Amino acid sequence: MNPVICAGTPPADAPHIPVAVVGAGACGLTAALLLADAGIECVLLERDASPSGSTALSSGFIPAPGTRVQAARGIEDSAQQFARDIQAKAHGTAAPHLVDAYAAAIGPALDALAQRHGLVFELLEGFLYPGHSALRMHAVPEKTGAALMDRLLRAAADAGLTILGDALVRELWVDAGRATGVGYQRPDGSIERLRCDAVLLACNGFGGNPALVRELLPEMQDATFAGHGGNDGSAIAWGRALAARLADLGGYQGHGSWAVPHGVLVSWALMMEGAVQVNVRGERFHDEKQGYSEAAVDVLAQPGGIAWNVFDTALLEFARGFPDFVAAEAAGAVRHAADVAALAALIGCEAPVLAHTLAGTRLAAPYCAVKVTGALFHTQGGLDIDAQCRVLRQDGTPWPNLLAAGGAARGVSGNAVWGYLSGNGLLSAIAGGAIAAATLATQLAKETS
Repeated sequence: MNPVICAGTPPADAPHIPVAVVGAGACGLTAALLLADAGIECVLLERDASPSGSTALSSGFIPAPGTRVQAARGIEDSAQQFARDIQAKAHGTAAPHLVDAYAAAIGPALDALAQRHGLVFELLEGFLYPGHSALRMHAVPEKTGAALMDRLLRAAADAGLTILGDALVRELWVDAGRATGVGYQRPDGSIERLRCDAVLLACNGFGGNPALVRELLPEMQDATFAGHGGNDGSAIAWGRALAARLADLGGYQGHGSWAVPHGVLVSWALMMEGAVQVNVRGERFHDEKQGYSEAAVDVLAQPGGIAWNVFDTALLEFARGFPDFVAAEAAGAVRHAADVAALAALIGCEAPVLAHTLAGTRLAAPYCAVKVTGALFHTQGGLDIDAQCRVLRQDGTPWPNLLAAGGAARGVSGNAVWGYLSGNGLLSAIAGGAIAAATLATQLAKETS
């Protein structure tokens, strides 16, 4: 059953809720928590039995300027500086109104989650992710996306939020240019419906929909999809059915360090500290410090779509500070070589070629190596929205009570893989969720006054 648009209003016997939030990832949970702070009731509709989604699969790193955590470390940063970094990475192609809105909203959103809902954020220090001009990457102490989700869900439970699991939203009800309700499918195939005053689409992208990937991201049609299967493109389908504007559909986050055959992420922090990637010929083929997203395309262009991350034992100890690397090492992805000859034998290349390649680096024997490919993590295009996260019609006017954020909406990475600045996904999710909550709180207050 494909996502559908239903004309009118759900039946009168359908329960009523002020706000229906489609998706209980970081975006939906942030919006719901901040709506609760404003005294507005909502229901989160989650397709999985237990919320996880793209957030749980991410590294859980959130870029934010001007937070209390950043200030406590004496870091000078601002929303304006962050916005410049976002646009620099996207070569000026990111939506300016969203760049400015998200850069301004993300710091206060993290502080609100910390102060009002008990989330604990730490600043990642010691190195800068590609494109960032200040230390602004935040994470919960466990430094994983799964832990971020756990903490958000604990906050949701403490706030008394209603989360319906196994509730796959299939229907979006509209009447006279307004969203009026949703219908969601239960595991037994039955459809239950809600009437509501507003809908927030915080659901997904389209990376898990092979047909849409072939249509919109042909360069990644054969790539491993390392995201959540729930990214089925529902928001795209609803947008097309509503004749809403779609934007930046060529934008996405790739990753050039997906260990094979183990199927785990290997932290790009290694590259920022001096590791290199070589192909099966033992040659470097790109500038690793440009970013891990565009590296996916570069890796896939190599023979067999394969590369090797090469580093030494000093970097091995550094990498062990990152949970994703620890998981990769535990899975057996990290191989060891005593010298260049042994490393060349492992990779299957000629030792003189590899020796020449490594001569231009700071790496020293003994070496470590991980066999990797390029992967698609999540898409960055979707429903076009204004700075208040309201979905836009083809003529640019906003739907008054249909909002979108996170993976359902266009992001701030422009229209190509190289526009993705580290952390843009969770930036869009959390800042977008916070902005959507503020928009809904203002709107519903006006309508009930």
